[in-house]
Amino acid sequence: MRPVHDIIQRVRAEFVEMPGLQLRAEQLQRLCGIDRIVCDVVLQSLIGERFLWMKSDGQYARLTDGAIPHQQRPTATLGTQRDLLKAS
Repeated sequence: MRPVHDIIQRVRAEFVEMPGLQLRAEQLQRLCGIDRIVCDVVLQSLIGERFLWMKSDGQYARLTDGAIPHQQRPTATLGTQRDLLKAS
């Protein structure tokens, strides 16, 4: 069995060589010929390094390939109702 470090390097290389690559854990298992436990260790390691992130649909993608969705905070407008009417 290959050391986990080698598998992590292989997975990193796949994502670097194919910008925009998005895979589910099962797809990564087949691509690299690894079992579920090793796959989970590899994915968690790459997430911990902030190389990958898991999207809401369960796919893993490079952190630098797109913006991670975050909550937008509502902006408050301070002023009187008269100020608001002047602005319209």
